[in-house]
Amino acid sequence: MLNAYRIFRKELGTYFNSPQAYIFLVVFLIISPALFFNLARDGFFKSHIANLDGFFIYLPWLFLFLCPAITMRIWSEERRSGTEELLMTMPIRDWEATLGKFLSTVFLLACALVLTLPLVFVVHHFADKTTPVDFGPIICGYIGAFLMGSSILAIGCWASSVTVNQIVAFIATCVVTFLLIIVSLPKLGDVLPPRVFDILSQFGLMQHFVSMYRGVLDAKDVAYYLAVIIFFLFLNVRTVESRKWK
Repeated sequence: MLNAYRIFRKELGTYFNSPQAYIFLVVFLIISPALFFNLARDGFFKSHIANLDGFFIYLPWLFLFLCPAITMRIWSEERRSGTEELLMTMPIRDWEATLGKFLSTVFLLACALVLTLPLVFVVHHFADKTTPVDFGPIICGYIGAFLMGSSILAIGCWASSVTVNQIVAFIATCVVTFLLIIVSLPKLGDVLPPRVFDILSQFGLMQHFVSMYRGVLDAKDVAYYLAVIIFFLFLNVRTVESRKWK
């Protein structure tokens, strides 16, 4: 685990020594509150509802583009610059390198979510004093947002490991994530047979997230996101291992 921590620290330094991390944080912290206050259900102040549903409902679509922007260079840049060969010759296991890189992206995601916590205080401030804010759905929503974002980051790390082109990695992550989002959208249920839709929706990122930000913290939802993370990190490790035999 010490080697994974070293990779984590190195990647984190790379992010914060370049504009990439700051651009991600600034864009996220501008767009997400803007959507919450202006678009979600005609805006927070017009809806007269003291919750963060309007914030959470747009997160999957923000993560669809912002998370791939974080991960697209995580392995692709190593291959393009030729430093991947040096990394692979070091006394570091493939899973340690994969885990360290992944955790650096997760840390950046966590920073972004923490910086949106002032929205909670805004909701609490403007809520009806006779009707206290229910913090249960808010806490579950943040847990769900972290798990869903981490899942997309794991997809992005794998996509970056299979190509040397960062744009290709970005697009591949967006496509896979988009497919995992739309398979659980209710409108798809109007087209597909109910039984088929019920099965497909269980594989959707949105389905499990919606139940969380509505205040239901179910073990199967947590298990789903953990399974997605482990699966794509496993693919990432296998991709890295396969290049050693070429």
